[in-house]
Amino acid sequence: MSTNVEQLKEKKAAYDAKVEKALAKFPERKNLEPNRLYTPLDVTEFDYEKDLGFPGEFPFTRGVQPTMYRGRFWTMRQYAGFATAEESNKRYKFLLDAGQTGLSVAFDLPTQIGYDSDDAISEGEVGKVGVAIDSLADMETLFDGIPLDKVSTSMTINAPASVLLAMYIAVAEKQGVTPDKLNGTIQNDILKEYAARGTYIFPPKPSMRLITNIFEYCSKNVPNWNTISISGYHIREAGSTAAQEIAFTIADGIAYVEAAIKAGLNVDDFAGRLSFFWNAHNNVLEEVAKFRASRRIWAKVMKERFKAQKPKSWMLRFHTQTAGSMLTAQQPENNIVRVALQTVAAVLGGTQSLHTNSKDEALALPTEDSVRIALRTQQIVAYESGIADTIDPLAGSYYIEALTNKLEEEALAYIQKIDDMGGAPVAIEKGYIQKEIQDSAYKYQMEVETKKRIVVGVNQFQIEEKPVEGLLRVDPSVGVGQKAKLGELRAKRDNAVVEAKLAALAAACKDEHTNLMPIILDAVRAYATLGEICNVMRSVFGEYEAHVSL
Repeated sequence: MSTNVEQLKEKKAAYDAKVEKALAKFPERKNLEPNRLYTPLDVTEFDYEKDLGFPGEFPFTRGVQPTMYRGRFWTMRQYAGFATAEESNKRYKFLLDAGQTGLSVAFDLPTQIGYDSDDAISEGEVGKVGVAIDSLADMETLFDGIPLDKVSTSMTINAPASVLLAMYIAVAEKQGVTPDKLNGTIQNDILKEYAARGTYIFPPKPSMRLITNIFEYCSKNVPNWNTISISGYHIREAGSTAAQEIAFTIADGIAYVEAAIKAGLNVDDFAGRLSFFWNAHNNVLEEVAKFRASRRIWAKVMKERFKAQKPKSWMLRFHTQTAGSMLTAQQPENNIVRVALQTVAAVLGGTQSLHTNSKDEALALPTEDSVRIALRTQQIVAYESGIADTIDPLAGSYYIEALTNKLEEEALAYIQKIDDMGGAPVAIEKGYIQKEIQDSAYKYQMEVETKKRIVVGVNQFQIEEKPVEGLLRVDPSVGVGQKAKLGELRAKRDNAVVEAKLAALAAACKDEHTNLMPIILDAVRAYATLGEICNVMRSVFGEYEAHVSL
């Protein structure tokens, strides 16, 4: 840095003296966290090659591709799914016609926790927060008329990810599409379910086995598939800070890599298909710095800790979703502005794909009109804003570089503490990660309630509002229809074959050296249901019961 540091310190001191006089007339707003001003003094250790480098090169601070969006834009992937497979299929075709470039499947709660729609525990939840998928027949309907070799599909599914992936592969086979032609992602991140979200089924050990089985199977058979989306999104939704989102997510990623290596996999055989999933909050510049810091940390972890040799293994590729927890039921039109800011943060931060939330999602599932606005937000940012025309345009900003360094340091301190405990699974079992998130969530809520933090339309600038009309509601008859379809399926399939496939799965579950993916795929092809397959695994693996010892 060519700046004369001593001269700059003197000039900064003179500036600070002027500020003190100005404050007497123009007091600053309270509770501002960043410094008033950032100068070269805040990045005195800045080393371009070590800290930034070039896009597409280690440590990937500036992005994972050499040309980023100058070649093609991020994948515009709207998260969608509700009611039945038939209705969700119509929504997917609507979105593709509107210019969406990738699919993202939302599953209902029973599907997420491995129950069929006719199970007593599913009553009242079928099709409510996503689409109900009970069998291969539902998956066939979900993707009817959508060529799976032409789209990239993301599936937000965790505990039963192996089953839903098997269904997707089987649907592709029926379309004549071989597994090596499939592109997409399964979330498949069970650790964050234990820590922040709650849609787990099995205890940690068999859950980690299923995950590493998927890594191994896909590395040989579905090479273009992202086998996990290590998710900070839900950690942030639960109340974490930006630094905690980075730290706890990367700590989970470290645990998955360690588990895969322990299972006998070579790090470079699977690391290139690991992906991440980040939240985009309202503080635009903090989010940009968060994305940049996360790439730099992961690159160093993979190269230095795990000795990965391939540059692709060092890359932190990620999907972003705008922050659902930042949406407000009050004055929902304001959410359009919030989502636009979050979109800008994700693009400036170098995301590989993006979902933008709809204005009405604090109240209900989005309508077609609101989801179109959400997609148009991405398209306007892409085609009209200019921020995608150059790579990492905020690089070199004293504030951005200082904030990137700060978030990296804070995240690394958390990761070190988790390492000292024995890793993320141990930290989760002890309740450490959960408590850190809960404490941050409580602090945020107190700031809102005391107006230390202003949320427009919620604790300031309120108005009298009429009830919102035209919200999307899922008809309760969806559950009745799904039960009927299951009855018909069980009546027409070859139940003797199904029983044999399920028995083979039970036997394979008891042999920890057997990769379960081929056996699950065989059961799926025979039209065994999601609940039947998961119940077999429950009978062998047991179920996880959360407990926190602080």
